[in-house]
Amino acid sequence: MRITITIGMFLTLTASACAVDPGDLTNPGDPGAVPDDSGSGAPDTTEPSADAQAVTAPPTTPTATTLPTGPYFTQPMFFNADVSAAPKAANSAAIISALTAAGGWGNSNKMQVDFGLDVLQASASTPMKTFTPTVDFYSPDCDHTAMPVPAGGNLEEETGYACTGDGDCHLLVFDSAAKKLYEMYRANLTSAAFNGGCLAVWDAQKTWTTGLRGDQCTSADAAGFPIAPLLFTADEVKAGHIDHAIRFILPNNRVKRGFVHPATHATDTTGGTNAPSYGVHLRLRANYPIASLKPGAQVVARAMQKYGMYHADGGNIALTAQSDRHTTAKWSGLLDSTDLRALQVSDFEVIDHGAPIALTGDCKR
Repeated sequence: MRITITIGMFLTLTASACAVDPGDLTNPGDPGAVPDDSGSGAPDTTEPSADAQAVTAPPTTPTATTLPTGPYFTQPMFFNADVSAAPKAANSAAIISALTAAGGWGNSNKMQVDFGLDVLQASASTPMKTFTPTVDFYSPDCDHTAMPVPAGGNLEEETGYACTGDGDCHLLVFDSAAKKLYEMYRANLTSAAFNGGCLAVWDAQKTWTTGLRGDQCTSADAAGFPIAPLLFTADEVKAGHIDHAIRFILPNNRVKRGFVHPATHATDTTGGTNAPSYGVHLRLRANYPIASLKPGAQVVARAMQKYGMYHADGGNIALTAQSDRHTTAKWSGLLDSTDLRALQVSDFEVIDHGAPIALTGDCKR
């Protein structure tokens, strides 16, 4: 059985790295290059307390006429599709078995949450800054244009705009006035210069097709996805519902070469024949005992059952949530980095998005 997802004014379901140099697929770089289960992926910098906050009860399931949009995007996107009733892929069991045999999730097969990414808000008055492309900027994949840089903002895992830790240093900014999402990989902004890797500018009002920004094209994420709308936030968990799919990552030796739509790019992964492809879409099984999880974790797990999670990059810390630095709700007492560790690879099913597409690196936009 196959599921075709059409991204447009309506989503129809029919039964049937980080930015990486496309010309240097043998050197994917950043967490996407982690070949084993060394636990060297994005660090978990948040240590919430164990005191549980109250979580709002989940809302009723929306009907087809109330299909959610967003975050950020005004038209339905692939991450908004309810796949809770979609048939699993014919080879789902083989893929899950292969991933389990290869070691499962990264981080010694423990599902963990990384709270290191921030999404900044810009307005019409936010200054636009030009940048000098670095070796992490690839043409024609990336966009060389000015981007808004809000005062008091910061990069991923940084307190400001300087990339001091030699990490991915993502700079994610949503311009609410222009309705554009700017996502840059390996940004570094100091008083002396603004240098940056791949910048992907997403028109949040556009009706995007399945090919997104173009087949074989990377973005600020190795799979070619937008990053910000796949992050779950403390505000969402506090409200009791997450209305979109979730971003996850795997070590590169557990993913086979090639990608499946809606991903448009991959890296030089080394997984076996039955390993998942880049961009694989996993869904938590419907009969998972969600009540056994803590309240905040239950909210995340319900989103995994309804919308699933998309593989977006290589690394060891499986889940990526938004930092609470710029949100109203805070993670402390709401969700701990290890509250979803009970979820095993065997608890998931694969949603079919068609045959894998060979990785060639010849981006066409």
